[in-house]
Amino acid sequence: MKLATYLHAGRQSFGLVTSDGLVDLSVRLPGVDSIRSLLERQALADAGAFVNAAADHHLAEVTLLPPLPDAGKILCAGVNYEDHRKEGDQPKAPYPTFFMRFNDSHVGHGQALERPSVSEQFDYEGELAVVIGSTAEGVSREEALSHVVGYSLYNDGSVRDWQTHTSQWGPGKNFDRSGAFGPYLWTVDEVPDITASRLITRLNGEVLQQAVVRDMTFDIATLVSYASTFTTLRPGDVIVTGTPAGVGIARNPQVFMRPGDVIEIEVTGLGVLSNPVVESSRAAQEPSWL
Repeated sequence: MKLATYLHAGRQSFGLVTSDGLVDLSVRLPGVDSIRSLLERQALADAGAFVNAAADHHLAEVTLLPPLPDAGKILCAGVNYEDHRKEGDQPKAPYPTFFMRFNDSHVGHGQALERPSVSEQFDYEGELAVVIGSTAEGVSREEALSHVVGYSLYNDGSVRDWQTHTSQWGPGKNFDRSGAFGPYLWTVDEVPDITASRLITRLNGEVLQQAVVRDMTFDIATLVSYASTFTTLRPGDVIVTGTPAGVGIARNPQVFMRPGDVIEIEVTGLGVLSNPVVESSRAAQEPSWL
C-alpha cells in the first residue's frame, strides 16, 4: 500500500494512493484520523480493504503533506555511509550517531523548501526514511525489522554554518521548512528488498549523490535496535537513515541550494520527492553576540 497525508479544500486528511487518485480513509475508518492513528490502532488491514475503492480525489487536486506530520519522534542517523564519512574527514564511530528533527522542520512533496535568511549554506542530504509500525523497546537486531512498517523519502536539508556553531548539530537541522518528507509512506511489502534500492539526489536535474541502500555503515536493523535501546520506539516514529557522499559542502567548488532551484530525492521502488527552493519570509537575524 501507499499512504498519503494531504490537504483538500482546506481540510487535512489521509488516504490510500491508487492508480486513480486518493481514497479518503478518514471517512471510511471511523475514529482513525491520521496515518499515525492508523498505525497506533494496528489497522493497516482495515485500510487495505479499500485498495480497490473508487478514488475520492485526483492527486492534482490536493496538496501533499509529510506522510506523518505528527510523527512522535524523528531520529536522524548521521555519517552513516562510509564515503560520506571520508568526504567529511570524520573518524569512524563504533556506534550510530543520532540527532533529532522536529515536525515543523520539514514540508511535503511539491511544497517549497525555505532557505533561512541568516545563511547561504543551505545543503541537501538525500536519505531513506524508515517508519516504525509497532512498539519496540530494547529489541535485538534480529527482531528489529519486524517493527518496521514502511519507508519514505527524506531530504535532511542542513544549514551548514549553523550546524557547526557547536558540536551539537540540532540548530542547523531544524530551521522551519528546511527539510522534506514524502511523498508517501510505502508499506514494506511494496519493496521486498529495500537494501537493493538506489538512492539518488538531483539538483536542477544534475545527479549529485548516488548510493545503494545496502552501503550504509549501520543497516536498518542495527539503527532500529540501537535506537530502541535508549528510547521506546512507537508506531509513527521515524528513523532517517543517513546520506551518502556528494553533499554540497564537501564539493569543490561548494554547491548549496538557492532560491529558484529544484531538489529531487529518488529511491528506486519508491519514486521521487521533489521540492522547489525559496527564500524564507520568516524574520530572522544573527544573534547579537555572534
